[in-house]
Amino acid sequence: MPRRIVPLTDVQVRNAKPKEKDYKLPDGYGLYLLVSKTGGRLWRFNFIFDNKPNQLSLGSYPEITLADARQRREDARKLLAHGINPSDARKAEKQSQTQQSETFEVIALEWYNRQVPVWAATHAATVISRLKRDVFPHVGARPISELKATDMLQVFRRIEAREKIETAHRVKSICGQVFRYAVATGRAERDCTADLRGTLTPVIPKHHAALTDPKDVAPFLRAIDEYDGSFTVKCAMRLSSLVFLRPGELRLAEWTEFDLDAGEWNVPIERMKLKKRLKEARKGEKHLVPLARQAVEILKALHPVTGEGKYLFPSMTTNLKPISDNTINQAIRRLGYDKDEMTAHGFRAMARTILEEVLHIQPEIIEHQLAHVVRDSLGRAYNRTTHLSARKKMMQTWADYLDKLKSGAKIIQFPAKLS
Repeated sequence: MPRRIVPLTDVQVRNAKPKEKDYKLPDGYGLYLLVSKTGGRLWRFNFIFDNKPNQLSLGSYPEITLADARQRREDARKLLAHGINPSDARKAEKQSQTQQSETFEVIALEWYNRQVPVWAATHAATVISRLKRDVFPHVGARPISELKATDMLQVFRRIEAREKIETAHRVKSICGQVFRYAVATGRAERDCTADLRGTLTPVIPKHHAALTDPKDVAPFLRAIDEYDGSFTVKCAMRLSSLVFLRPGELRLAEWTEFDLDAGEWNVPIERMKLKKRLKEARKGEKHLVPLARQAVEILKALHPVTGEGKYLFPSMTTNLKPISDNTINQAIRRLGYDKDEMTAHGFRAMARTILEEVLHIQPEIIEHQLAHVVRDSLGRAYNRTTHLSARKKMMQTWADYLDKLKSGAKIIQFPAKLS
């Protein structure tokens, strides 16, 4: 007859002291407290599974009390009663917990947070928005190691179904970076999006619509002069044709940036479209825009209207904010030009094309004024005052040329192209 084991008491467990050798204090039904010679007190559960002896660790005392250990023993015995090995069940639970901590969303957010410090705020906002809207709802909760190319293709196909072809490609690129990060950190075997090369609908290159033929530019400029909407917006359109800046750079213009006596506009480099690392390297610098006489006249006419505030072109609802991104585009639509004919960004292309092809201005000078990064023969970026004299002359030549177009002067046609 087997020896009856008397269950342990809390006092026995609490008073268990180390001896010269490890020893056990049995509680019954396979549970015992292992007291090590170094002073550790560990709960263990011995059981038979498939006719083989097994052992399960249940934790250490006092973190796991006697009552806790008994409950864990009973949980294990219930599994045994259903033919389940408690050790296997624990491994499966740990694997599940690991998978939950290695889902696509968890790893994507980890990758994202590492990238944010070197990204521009607008780019960071776009990336996280695309992940939350287009990816996380569909595969975010799944372990990244289990995702396959077919799973990701379904994600991108949903975006294509909204006729957002370019967005689908951009989201695919983002997901590819997440997968490669997972591979590098040991949580995925490979980037499965690489298998999708050629499966998405090709992107048809889009360009900002622009009027680049002088015979089309002339009536457009006259239409701006006859614009019957907001005077502020009218000035924004007129100035757009004279300064070569991007719409986002123009709409945020502040009066403190202008020296009308010198005919200069110094745009903070932080507001220009540059990679974040370049902005940081050039922090405090300005992009110098020489102002033609006509541009200064526009600003002097505008100053009595908005000069008391911060922005040249304040919002219609509050002078504490500038006009929106789309204000100039909407005004162009009111002039009768649709988005396939002319856009706010098209003023730059208009100037770039006509200056080179009609007025024969040196391309390098134009590129400087467009704020494109132009480098010298040694690969160094030119500074803000490079070709300044030539740029000032070009800006005045351009403004005078536009005046002649508006007045109906004979238009210089593009040179005929060789067939």
